[in-house]
Formats: sequence, structure tokens, C-alpha cells
Amino acid sequence: MRTVVILMDTLRRQMLSCYNPETFVKTPNILSFSKEATTFDQHWIGSAPCMPARRDILCGRLNFLERSWGPIEPFDVTLPSVLKEHDIFTHITTDHCHYFRLGGEGYVQQFNTWDYHRGQEGDPWVSRIDDPTMPKSSYGKVRRQYQWNRTKWPKEEEYPSPRTFASACDWLKDNQGKDDFFLMVEAFDPHEPFDVPEEYMKLYEDAKLDREYFEIPDYDRVNVPDDAVDYIQKRYAALLTMTDKWFGKLIDQLKELDMYEDTLVIMTTDHGYFLGERDYFGKNYMHLYNELAHLPLIVKFPKNELGGQRISKITQNIDIMPTVLEASGIAIPDSVKGSSWMKLIHDPEHYEKNYALFGYHAMAVNVTDGHYVYLRSPNSENKPCYEYTCIPTTIRKYLGKGLEPQIETGRYLKRTEYPLYRVPVNAPSIIDNVSCGMSEVKATKLFNLDNDYAEKINLAGVDHQAEEYCIKLLDKALDEHEAPAEQKQRLGLKD
Repeated sequence: MRTVVILMDTLRRQMLSCYNPETFVKTPNILSFSKEATTFDQHWIGSAPCMPARRDILCGRLNFLERSWGPIEPFDVTLPSVLKEHDIFTHITTDHCHYFRLGGEGYVQQFNTWDYHRGQEGDPWVSRIDDPTMPKSSYGKVRRQYQWNRTKWPKEEEYPSPRTFASACDWLKDNQGKDDFFLMVEAFDPHEPFDVPEEYMKLYEDAKLDREYFEIPDYDRVNVPDDAVDYIQKRYAALLTMTDKWFGKLIDQLKELDMYEDTLVIMTTDHGYFLGERDYFGKNYMHLYNELAHLPLIVKFPKNELGGQRISKITQNIDIMPTVLEASGIAIPDSVKGSSWMKLIHDPEHYEKNYALFGYHAMAVNVTDGHYVYLRSPNSENKPCYEYTCIPTTIRKYLGKGLEPQIETGRYLKRTEYPLYRVPVNAPSIIDNVSCGMSEVKATKLFNLDNDYAEKINLAGVDHQAEEYCIKLLDKALDEHEAPAEQKQRLGLKD
């Protein structure tokens, strides 16, 4: 069995013409792929943001209920490790710099081999003591390290994400005709910085800016003029168009090597992004509205099963692991909580997934059945709340600093005998650098997606019957996903 998983970071569903025919963004290769593959209309986020989403994918279960951004744990049963046990070769090629930062330990090491293309975001790559040339005027952030890194790609094919796609094409050529492999192609684009050659900006000609630079919005309420909002949206669009071009090269390579027909090809993302909608920039500090949570998923099944069809069943990225394993004829481990999509081919009436549970650790916990979405806020103290881990690292820092006397150890998770740290949470680690803190998720929200996809009419406290239904669904979901017991207390679901 051959599998290729293509993960583009921050790929917004609403920007793709296969989901939104009115979009202004040009993505002809994704559109072409969607016409011959299967488009999923109810694909939802799981754990957010970047590394929590990747642990979801590799482990087939939700990260956010137990901990925030962090490493692969020593007790995790991962997709690459199970595949390797069954003599399926695994390889990842990526320019995602978070794999190589504190809090990203152990992911690429799950694979037989891995390839890393340096330079994205703040990757400490180009080493210069002197300051780089900085723009004289700008909106948002300007990263000193990135300004040095970008001097390394004067041409499009030298940008990190194009190098990632090109390396995947080379890997396929080097292994032409081989069976039994799992290739993960992970492009950081179209994640910010929205750095793109000028030729792509010319496709969106009316984009104008009164500053030299705007590629990285502040994660905050919109704080720039309307023209700058329009510009950053078009800069994202330009980067997505470039990413689409290189995605197309990968699909073309599979076809040219006669490896496309019998390969499972999965294309998706980790999360969305706000580009001025609802007066927000970025992610992490607000509720997981549809701009962040409702994701694209396009799958080309072997022998083109379900080709050209649209599927309205609920799916999440935790389903990738069981899908790949079942397609490979491998038993699915008990630790996995996702659902295999292979049943949609062979027994669609018995596909068991009817809700998606999702969230950021230590913030709101959310559930949808595809008709309603319920964004349940925590109690006013956001307690009790803990992180459970063997390895107390998170993004760029260690967990529990200043709380050392309150950290406990024990065997808290039923799926492992490993002793764990239980670290109390005073503030969610993912928003400790955001000025608005928890203020944006104080209120519980309930929306009827069938009548109000834009999520403008909050039915929480108004439609009591619908809210009671969602509370019961959330309660059930927390049990089925083995959430730590205190989650219900933090969410006000029990005394």
C-alpha cells in the first residue's frame, strides 16, 4: 500500500474554489485534484494549533484534552511506528520549523527517514551577528531572523515550501514503482510570513500598501487601515497560489511515474486563520469559529474509489491514522479514537463518526454534529486545569516554571503506566504572549450552521432545547475521548 499525505499549514477552506466558487484566490491545481478525488464537506479541526494538530495526526487521538503544544510522548503509539513494524517504509519531508524547536521533540524521529528544508518563520538558520536590512516602515511584526533567512532564496524554487515539494518529487522518482511506503509532505506555506515572489502579487494587481512591509499580522484585533487588510488578504492569496503550483507538481509527478492510480493521497491542513474577519488577525486567542475550525479535506482513494464525489460525513485529522492502517491491512491500535474513512467505501451506512470534538488546551471545549456547533467556555477561574506529560516542554519553553512546588507526579492516564507530571495551569500556554488573554472566549456560543453558517446569532441561553442537546453531546464526547475528569468540572458540566 502506498500513501502520500500532503499537509499545508494554515490552508483556509473558504479560499479554495472547490469549497467556495466565489473566492478570488487562484488555486487551479487543488481544484483539478478535487474533481478527480473525493471532497469532504464536514471536515473539522481537532487540537489546535500546529503541534497539537500534528500529534492528533500521528496518534489518531486528541491532544488538547490532556496537554497543550508539546512533544511526542514516550507512551504514544504513532502511525509511522506502527507502519514500520509492518515493513512499510516511512518518510517525511518538511519545512515546518516547529519540529526542531523546544516543544516539538520526537515527531520526525518516528519516521525511517526525514528531510528538513530550513528558513521558515524564526528558524535560527542564517547566523549573523550584524542586523539584517530591515524595512523602514511596516505593519505587524518583522522578524530579524527571518530577514536574514530570506536572503537565501533569490529564486522561487529556493523558497522552503517549494523545496519541500520538490524534494517529495525527487523521493518519489528515487523510489519509483515501489510499494509499501508512507510519504508525508508537510509544507509550512501558506502560514505567515506571507513571503512570496512579486510575480504572484501581480496576479492580485490592486493590492496596495502605504508601508514597505506587511507579511506577519499581530495576533490581535485588527489594528491597520482597510487598505492594509485588503493587502494582507491578497498577500495570503498570492502565497496560496504559489503553494498550489508546487502541489500540482507533486500530483503530476505521481502521475508521470505511474504511481497515482493505486496510491492513497490525502490533502488537508491543521487549522485556518483570521485575515480581518470578525475584526481578528491570526489565531489562538479567540473561539474556534469556522474560519479556524472548518477545514478542507480532499482524498484520492486507490483505484479512484468515490472519485468526483462529495462526502458530508463528519471527519477529523485523528481519522488519518486508522484510515491509513486499514487501507494497509493493519489492525488499528486500541489507543486510536479516530474513524477509518475506508468504511465510507465499503460500508457507508455504518460509518460511526457523528460529531467532532475540538479545542485549544485550557480554553473553550467545542463540539459539532455538522448542524450545530457548541463552543463551551470554562468557568470564571478556568480551574481545575492541568497538563499531563512525561516531557514538560511546550512552545519555546518549559511547563510549570514558577509552579514547581505544585507539580505532582503519578499515573493519571489509563492508557499508560508511565508516571506523568501533572502541571497546574494558571493561564493557557498558547496565549501567554497575547494581550487579550482569555477575554475573547469568556462567553459560551451556540450556532445553527444550517441557518447561520456565518455564526452571527448566538443561541446559547436562548434555544434551550438545542443547547441541552449539545451539552449531552459534549458530555458524551468527553467520555468517549477519555478526557481527564476535571475537564467537566472546569466547563461547568458537573459540580
